[in-house]
Amino acid sequence: MASPVIKAELREKAGKGSSRALRREDKIPAVIYGDKKGPVTVTISRIDLVKQLNTGGFLNTSYEIQIGKDKETVLPRDVQFHPVTDWPMHVDFFRLAKGSSLNIMIPIHFVGEEVSPGIKAGGILNVVRHEVEFSCPANAIPEAIEIDISEVEMNESIHISTVTLPKGVTPVIDDRDFTIATISAPSGLKSADSGDEDEGETAEAEATEGDEE
Repeated sequence: MASPVIKAELREKAGKGSSRALRREDKIPAVIYGDKKGPVTVTISRIDLVKQLNTGGFLNTSYEIQIGKDKETVLPRDVQFHPVTDWPMHVDFFRLAKGSSLNIMIPIHFVGEEVSPGIKAGGILNVVRHEVEFSCPANAIPEAIEIDISEVEMNESIHISTVTLPKGVTPVIDDRDFTIATISAPSGLKSADSGDEDEGETAEAEATEGDEE
């Protein structure tokens, strides 16, 4: 899938005064750096930036920054917001070399909860990792990793080895099969089960004592 395009203009002046003037014109100062090249200061439309921010996953999405006829493939690394208005004030973009990969935290989304036998039986989905660090192609970063739990039973765990990942995406942790989530019995059900076990043990002990007498 092609990366979204953000149009930008070169910014000649730097400094707080210049940045304030740009923001009054609905332009947001930004910098592009990395890939062993010098930084480039630009401005982007506040409307365009807010539109991208509202789509979600801004910091996990690679973009094409278009400056005139030139394009830079970038990944947003930081967005500064106004402490009162919450409007964006500055963006840092990291250049991505062609064919490069990077390690990035990607959110985990679960589907199939409404039909999961474990949850229908009263189980609770306990998420151990809401995000997982993956190595991904720079031009194909997933917005999220979906995990289908529609067939997961009570007291079962979901490990990374059971997750179907997009092509080229691999977990950074590769020395163990770590747990992402479990479906466990609620505390009330656990207590009831524990009580049944205690009663059974007591009855068995009494029966044993009776035999000895």
